[in-house]
Amino acid sequence: MPNSVKAQRYRVALYSHDTMGLGHMRRNLLLAQALQHSPLQAVVLMIAGAREASLVTGAAGVDCVALPSLWKDLGGQYRPRHLDVSLDDLLCVRARTAAAALDAFAPDVLIVDNVPRGALRELDLALETLRAQGRTRLVLGLRDVLDDPVTLQGEWTRAQNDEAVRRYYDAVWVYGDPAVYDAVREYAFTPDVANKVRYTGYLDQRARTRYAGGPHGDPVAALGLPPGPLALCLVGSGQDGAQLAEAFAEAELPADTNGVLVTGPSMPLDVRRRIARATAGRPGRRIVRFLSEPTRLVRCANHIVAMGGYNTICEVLSFRKAALIVPRVEPRREQLIRAERLQALGLVDVLHPADLTSTALSDWLARERTPPLAARRRVDLNGLTRVPQLLAELVTKATDAA
Repeated sequence: MPNSVKAQRYRVALYSHDTMGLGHMRRNLLLAQALQHSPLQAVVLMIAGAREASLVTGAAGVDCVALPSLWKDLGGQYRPRHLDVSLDDLLCVRARTAAAALDAFAPDVLIVDNVPRGALRELDLALETLRAQGRTRLVLGLRDVLDDPVTLQGEWTRAQNDEAVRRYYDAVWVYGDPAVYDAVREYAFTPDVANKVRYTGYLDQRARTRYAGGPHGDPVAALGLPPGPLALCLVGSGQDGAQLAEAFAEAELPADTNGVLVTGPSMPLDVRRRIARATAGRPGRRIVRFLSEPTRLVRCANHIVAMGGYNTICEVLSFRKAALIVPRVEPRREQLIRAERLQALGLVDVLHPADLTSTALSDWLARERTPPLAARRRVDLNGLTRVPQLLAELVTKATDAA
């Protein structure tokens, strides 16, 4: 890393819109911690679109500006999550808050997660201001898979995202491996957009346990469970995880196996109550609503049943776990595409949600599974090493050109 970069502590802001689940925020948090702990020792500010962000970022030692929450329903429509105001009023508050935070923080680099113009173009004001000022390098960070190509290309055309990338962004980082999914080819990015793309590799989730620090003991014993194999069910934030959660609660576990279900903070109360009734009196079962760092349980798990969000898949690959992925298929097919690509590499098993039953889960859990030891040989998991390097190169290039 260049000496000129090491000598300074650069300011980095990360934005995520967080309209469905907490996956974008958790990915940005891991990137923030990696940048803080890298030779850059970056000064990091997160801007997150969900108030739940404060539950996680504070404990992780990262400061965060939480925007009033937006909610995207299963049909893909946006609405205020908590504030009793119009959508236009909420977007105005979010846009002005984000712009003011960025103006005051004056970052050297802004990394925008997934949506080039922010949710419903709420970043337009901030992007225009930052580009006019000329001191901030702008990076668009994309997960490995965004959606099926036809849908994604239509969305990008309507949102004028290609134009936004050309106008505002200095680089596009894809947090994946083109050997699994080549976004440039699959989405037919125009040459001027494709030229800005760099693949970082997937983000190794083992770093989460290092950054958490301190002795934490056995997370399974902390739940009051006896020694034994662990079957773990993860449904992301829980907003659309009811079907999988209820099937896991009713599934039969192998002898002496403990079962832990993490429902997520957004699972509806009535669903949590049904699950509690289904597991009442069944030994070796625990239901956990929220964990600031679920990777501690992932590390201990023998079998994982989960939806197919980016962070969960990275956890499965990073810790080399036997996993059955039951992906979301609406409103996006992102999880299904990712799961099927990794299934083709022999790294996960996949069950389509149309075929999901408690019996199907019981049968999968009953079979002997060998963890996919080849994961790190078949998939690039070096993203957390490359991101600081790419950021340093970007800042140094801008400094040399000034």
